[in-house]
Amino acid sequence: MSGTTLNTPAGRISALGRAELTLFLRSRGMVFSAMFLPLMLPFSVRAALQDVDLEKSGLTVGLVLLPAAIGFSLLFAVYTALIGVFVGRREELVLKRLRTGELRDVEILAGAALPAVVTSFLQSLLLAAGCTVLLDVAAPKAVALAVLGLLLGLVICASLAAVTASFTRTVESAQVTGLPLMLVSMLGSGITVPLEVLPDRMASVCELLPLTPVITLVRGGWTGDLSAYEALGAALTALAWAALGVFAVRRWFRWEPRR
Repeated sequence: MSGTTLNTPAGRISALGRAELTLFLRSRGMVFSAMFLPLMLPFSVRAALQDVDLEKSGLTVGLVLLPAAIGFSLLFAVYTALIGVFVGRREELVLKRLRTGELRDVEILAGAALPAVVTSFLQSLLLAAGCTVLLDVAAPKAVALAVLGLLLGLVICASLAAVTASFTRTVESAQVTGLPLMLVSMLGSGITVPLEVLPDRMASVCELLPLTPVITLVRGGWTGDLSAYEALGAALTALAWAALGVFAVRRWFRWEPRR
């Protein structure tokens, strides 16, 4: 890469992202977790949906599994994967060394997150296409809502991964520190259990979880039944979580090893 390209933020982030991609592909465990688990887990959700009356809520198996698959991609390919990346680079003093150069803090974090974010984005497109064909789901009626939900989900999961990494001591403990958000999101954000089948009071609480507005926007993008008020509420909730995550990273992210 030319020196001119490296003098731009995009060039520096791209160069760091390529280096991170090489390290990512060398880790078999991370590749399996990020690339194959999101493709397998929707099958477990489909089995669980056999006892759920979806027709009463105006849903189909496909309209539940499609956003669920994207949710799994965000959780495993971005959130879980990046906790390990941030912690590993911090404990190996990589982040500390990078800060001594011309890279800005945001460029370092963006470059480290780039492979996971791109993987999840492409994976989500593949999952959406696969679910549309295999589960007889109609084409999205509001593509902009689905894309907005996916992009906000990528920002939320990447920022929350950096926040979680700030209090994670080792790469080995990354899976443990990330479990609370993983479990809460899978159970309460409409990924494994649609909010439409939950009691109203419980559903109202779950609507405030980080990934709930993402799943709402993605599903609404396919069904086209979100009102302007509902779409705006979900978008604002997601934006609030994204802003909160970015603020927390700027305030509490640790660049020095935890020893």
